[in-house]
Amino acid sequence: MRKLFKRLRDAWKDENFLHSLKDVEVLVSKVLSIAMLIVILVAIYDLVVFLVRDFLIAEGLVPEPGSFVNRLFTVFGLFLNVLIALEILENISAYLKKHMIQVELVIVTSLVAVARKIIILDLERKTAMDLIALAIAIFALSVSYWIVRNIASKQNS
Repeated sequence: MRKLFKRLRDAWKDENFLHSLKDVEVLVSKVLSIAMLIVILVAIYDLVVFLVRDFLIAEGLVPEPGSFVNRLFTVFGLFLNVLIALEILENISAYLKKHMIQVELVIVTSLVAVARKIIILDLERKTAMDLIALAIAIFALSVSYWIVRNIASKQNS
């Protein structure tokens, strides 16, 4: 019983506790990486199924004029889903390597996500407030990216 209490007391020491927390962080990051790989594979599968089903099988050899344009935004959205998932995986991988969050990478991922939203935006269903909110998000992310890049370039000089 004394050994158990001694081990518990040692585990609660700051250095040992912080080491245990770091181990948990690494484990969670690895689980997230595996989960993100599954998401990427499912997104690629979804993209391939959509392309085969809606372009090759449904259209046949001679597609109707304008039918490609109607589905183009869906294809762009699916492609950008894969790119966003890859960016998130890169964020997780960078965290595993350096044990810190790279703010620039997070901002770029956010910009890609907002760009995806704009590309697939259905203007007939959106209000002016939706467009203003997207514009504010783009502006804020762009300014943030510019600030982070300027700070990084000054630190490297």
